[in-house]
Amino acid sequence: MILQSMPIFAQQQELKMATVMPKENNGTNATSLLNAFKSGTVSGHFRYFFMNTDNQNNLTDYYANAAGGRLKFETAKFYGFQIGVSGYFTFNLGSSDFSKPDSTTQQLNRFESSLFDIEQTSNKNNLAKLQELYIKYQFKKSNIVLGRQLLNTPFINTQDGRMMPTGVSGAWLNINDFKKIKLEGGWINGITPRGTINFYKTAASFGVYPTGVNIDGSKSNYHNNLKNDGVALIGIHYALNNELKFQFWNMFVSNIFNTEMVQFDWEHHLKDSSVFFTAVQGIHQVAVNDGGNADPSKTYFTKDQQTFAFGGKMGWRNKKIEASINYNRITSDGRYLMPREWGKDPFFTFMSRERNEGLGNVNAFVAKLNYNFPKSNFKTSLSYGYYHLPDVKNYKLNKYGMPSYAQINLDLRYSFSGLLKGFETQLLVVGKMNHGNTYQNDKYVFNRVNLVQCNFVINYNF
Repeated sequence: MILQSMPIFAQQQELKMATVMPKENNGTNATSLLNAFKSGTVSGHFRYFFMNTDNQNNLTDYYANAAGGRLKFETAKFYGFQIGVSGYFTFNLGSSDFSKPDSTTQQLNRFESSLFDIEQTSNKNNLAKLQELYIKYQFKKSNIVLGRQLLNTPFINTQDGRMMPTGVSGAWLNINDFKKIKLEGGWINGITPRGTINFYKTAASFGVYPTGVNIDGSKSNYHNNLKNDGVALIGIHYALNNELKFQFWNMFVSNIFNTEMVQFDWEHHLKDSSVFFTAVQGIHQVAVNDGGNADPSKTYFTKDQQTFAFGGKMGWRNKKIEASINYNRITSDGRYLMPREWGKDPFFTFMSRERNEGLGNVNAFVAKLNYNFPKSNFKTSLSYGYYHLPDVKNYKLNKYGMPSYAQINLDLRYSFSGLLKGFETQLLVVGKMNHGNTYQNDKYVFNRVNLVQCNFVINYNF
């Protein structure tokens, strides 16, 4: 929707599934509105996605075959204004029955179903949505966008590892006219989570995904029970010099919680054309009012709770290789909470196919190695992580009953050239091993640990 007037308030990267972000039409102003439409640009991508999760022997395995894509049209500039619209569509080419739970745990599929619509797991036909519908105004190097759009921030982002990414509706301002400072921010009043075909008011988007448990172990009951007007988000990027950069983010979720993030990134160029890099990050969260609802069983963020998280990374890279070690700590003061419907974790230790959201008292370690083959379009990435988490029955600090685990990701990508330019392939293999006490209860194992997952993706971008 195109929003009514509203106030404007002055990442970590996932190993994404060949993310295709919108192309911008940077041409000169059209001489008429008709000419702006006739001179507009069409872009998009087509995608095939195969996913298979092999769970522990006595638990159900799942697979999915999905095909679809995205089509976008954006007008040329007309007195600085542009209109953009895009839609996503998906077809189920043959998959497991996601409406059927695992017979041992009675839990539903977690991964493959999000290639389609997690709210209608039997829906194989009506899988399409209007993702973007906006009007943009460009002034100098800056712009403001009103309506449905895609955002990538530490807390709200596309998390484009499936068929349809997360999108938002609202107003977003980018100020790029200062030499060392970039400002961005806005007001968001709607979310369309990845793996769904609907837009929701921000309050209703909480709990579209599984909600876990309250701090006393009772089932969380905040879905459709929260009061919220929207989200104010601001980001400040400042280059102190050629090597040191700083960013600050603040997200105010009205009546529920507030989150602040500070991050410093430093890069030092060595004489052999390689780069040594390091970064540190800190995150702080507090409840706002009652955290969403005066009833503790229906609130999202426990009243008076505070959360602290900090992390760091260090690495080296050249044209062929990039290697890094990464660490993140969430203290035992409380759970780090961020709606999974809105985006992936901003931590340096983030790895595809798992998150540390909903947890406290976490120590996470990740080693990463990327290698680009010389004179080739072939790229590889290998990551290994160990995540020491609180006990699965420590409900105060473990919202989803996730045991400690180790994870290894192997990511292989190839981009075609020549006649097949535009085609990209990706193979992502994920292994997760249990390192915690599951009390011989498979509900703490199914789709969490002791699994191997294979993802194969073909993209055609234009």
